[in-house]
Amino acid sequence: MSSKLFLGHRLRRLRRDHELSQTDMAQTLAISPSYLNHLERNQRPVTAALLLKLAELYEVDVRTFAANGGARTGPDALAEIFSDALLSDLGVPRYELAELANNAPAIADAIARLYGALKEAARNPEIASAGDARALVTPENWVRDYIQQHRNYYPALEEAAETLGGALSDPLSMAEPMRRRLKEAWGISARVVPQDELGNVSQQYDQDRRLFLMSSQLRPENRTFALAYQLALVEFAAVLERLVAEAAPPDEGVRQLLHMSLANYAAGAIMMPYGRFLASAEQYRFSIDRLCGEYGANVEQVAHRLTTLNRPGARGVPFFMLRVDPAGNISKRYAGENFPFSRFGGTCPRWNLHAAFQANGQVVTQLIETPDGQRFFTVARTIERPIKSDLSGGLLAIGLGCDIRHAHRLHCAEGYDLERAPVTPVGPACAICPRIDCGYRATPPAGRMLAIDRTRKTISPFPFVAG
Repeated sequence: MSSKLFLGHRLRRLRRDHELSQTDMAQTLAISPSYLNHLERNQRPVTAALLLKLAELYEVDVRTFAANGGARTGPDALAEIFSDALLSDLGVPRYELAELANNAPAIADAIARLYGALKEAARNPEIASAGDARALVTPENWVRDYIQQHRNYYPALEEAAETLGGALSDPLSMAEPMRRRLKEAWGISARVVPQDELGNVSQQYDQDRRLFLMSSQLRPENRTFALAYQLALVEFAAVLERLVAEAAPPDEGVRQLLHMSLANYAAGAIMMPYGRFLASAEQYRFSIDRLCGEYGANVEQVAHRLTTLNRPGARGVPFFMLRVDPAGNISKRYAGENFPFSRFGGTCPRWNLHAAFQANGQVVTQLIETPDGQRFFTVARTIERPIKSDLSGGLLAIGLGCDIRHAHRLHCAEGYDLERAPVTPVGPACAICPRIDCGYRATPPAGRMLAIDRTRKTISPFPFVAG
């Protein structure tokens, strides 16, 4: 490992994520506050010994921390942006993109936000013509980036939810204890009503009547989640408001979406309290089906919860997760550590996430390898939408994965010879994927010279010159 690792911004972000002062962190690391200050300002390199101490005390993955520190906009995301036809002629080398992502992460984030706004302007020219550039920052992207910045982990919500969820735990179902809690502590009555009474709404709180209504078409696990969501809104109102205020969303729409997302997070934490859920996950070797049965949750709820197990000193397997529809639209994207796919585009067609739609109800596993040599064990399966309705569309698919070094801990990897099993090469968006001989390539790579010979045809529709 190099002794010249200047990781100041990553160290500072780690400290702030744990809400520590420089004095507090310096004390835990057994160094002086002035030395920590020099490290954060890149006036001193982070030594291998200190990096190992960070890994021990703060559950830092050394390779990830040294590579990109969990930055929101890493070199891969910047490479995707600079592969755009608008910028590709600049020929910005990857090492410069890596330097930008590592040494000026806020500027990298700003570039990503501007690029996202540019893409949105192309899709919605009427919004672009209104003159307010902030309207082009889509709420879902803003919230998704904010959540990923915090590695999908919120200690204040976890602590509050663990206390409440533990008090409400019931081996039969948490739905009834939560319904009673709403009524006895908050004077809120919960009822299930026909969908016709709610129109296009699946759940609704009537504050004037202190009445929480849920559609009769919600599946049982989603009714339980709905109760947990409403409970989170009232029980954790102060915590949620503080977190949203600290995030400083750009407008009211983003503010509401972030508030809802954090309440969803809290609902999952109430249903699946951290300590008990992690212990169950370890006991069942992260078997989603067994965890669903244990906690009365569905596949999506459990999969999402697995991406949030990032408590220092008590981490689970650092999973990444996607949710897609049959058309390939990504509606959820979370990662407990790093995420091997494109930030702005879709998924690689060689990843068998979409094969789950042809194997409804079955678990589809796959070993994949990214162009930089990292290997991941992945699981894909279909799920039903939360509400039974002719208007709600068909199935969705969930993709869950982790670095191969964690695969031995997974129930679904039993029987795999992780050293000899077939590995599928995958990549990011085709425009930035460096793989040459790929028959799935949909577009030529930006900035690369095509190597087409009219006298022969290659397996890849867009062969190009390497290097």
